[in-house]
Amino acid sequence: MIKNVTIVACENSDFVKPKRMKYFQNGVQKLWDMVEVHDSVAILLYHENHDTFVVVKQFRPPVYLKNGDGYTYELCAGIVDKDKSLIEIAHEEILEECGYHVPLEKIERVTSFYTAVGFAGSVQTLYMARVNEAMRVSDGGGVDVEMIEVVEIAVVEAKKFVMDETKAKTPGLMFGFGWFLENEELTKH
Repeated sequence: MIKNVTIVACENSDFVKPKRMKYFQNGVQKLWDMVEVHDSVAILLYHENHDTFVVVKQFRPPVYLKNGDGYTYELCAGIVDKDKSLIEIAHEEILEECGYHVPLEKIERVTSFYTAVGFAGSVQTLYMARVNEAMRVSDGGGVDVEMIEVVEIAVVEAKKFVMDETKAKTPGLMFGFGWFLENEELTKH
């Protein structure tokens, strides 16, 4: 339960750096406010034994300000803030958030894309991995003070879930589900 909410100015952050860009475009002077943020990785996890997608549900304060609930469904993901390769960060996030130990060679790169282009423009690299119960080493849930709930969504319910506007979800999750369903024959191996 979320209580005692206070909003204050963000004066110093390791994660978000406000900036203002001044520039000329076609002879017109313009001004744009934005934030510098870390790039990220996201991993679409397909559970072979259950025919489900494994996703995470967690509280996101900016969403709370919009809908009063703040809980979102997302792909397993993490920011690129350490001296490791993207696939190593993806491997670490799968383990920490969802509790599966997936060998690096079983994590496949799908594509990358820009997110929050109106104010941040960070790059997210999408991976896909197949998991099964033999790979489970913990319940997941994140590290330190993270409070992540691991949720499974049946593949047969994925389209319905994506279109359900009562559940806050990320574009990366929606794209990942769509990519999997479109390429289902390619993803079976």
